[in-house]
Amino acid sequence: MASEPQEHIAETLLKRAHSPDLAATIFREKVKQRPLLLRPTSPDPELNARSKRQYERLQKAKKDRKSNKPKPLSAKQKRALCIYEIPKEQQKYAIYEPLHQMWCGYMREILGLTDGKRSYVEASSVGPILVSADYHGALLEVVRSRCGSRVGGKGIVVKDTKFTFELVTSKNELKIMPKEHTVFSFEVPLESKEDGGEEPKPLIFEIHGSQFENRATDRANKKVKQHFDPDL
Repeated sequence: MASEPQEHIAETLLKRAHSPDLAATIFREKVKQRPLLLRPTSPDPELNARSKRQYERLQKAKKDRKSNKPKPLSAKQKRALCIYEIPKEQQKYAIYEPLHQMWCGYMREILGLTDGKRSYVEASSVGPILVSADYHGALLEVVRSRCGSRVGGKGIVVKDTKFTFELVTSKNELKIMPKEHTVFSFEVPLESKEDGGEEPKPLIFEIHGSQFENRATDRANKKVKQHFDPDL
């Protein structure tokens, strides 16, 4: 003879504390229908150890590659080593005269004067070209400045920094000319005519240094904005 199913101990205890209907409801909702949360299966210890060893090997290889790569010099170290300074023996005007000749050809090319048929430029179109041009090799002369001692300074540009032009003068001296509140002048000689006629006059330009307070590489994509400059 089959034995009757034994009552769950929780249901028995609930019937002692509550009415039969309420006890049945609590037992059904809190015990029988309660969700059972299972813990994920633990990974195989052998596979876990293998992954850990592989991760450690990758981290060690990454560290070795990083340690073999030389660290870049800091700004302080660069100043101590004088990396960007021109040595005294290289501050010779004659060294940079060929650079100036190359720069003149470069300016004639970007201004559209290389064919020899054109001997003028239009102010509306030449402005953006001058702003984005490279002035390493230009023969600049200070024509106006708030600092009177700068006026008359002339030399070939050997370094174009954000706030200064470094010039090598004909007296083999290195002069640092701040761009702020300074007007520079330079000439672009035209190509001589083949028929031996009169030598064409060079084009003379003036630039306001305050509008060139950017590094040479940054000026290539600079957009020109019209504004009034202070009187000098």
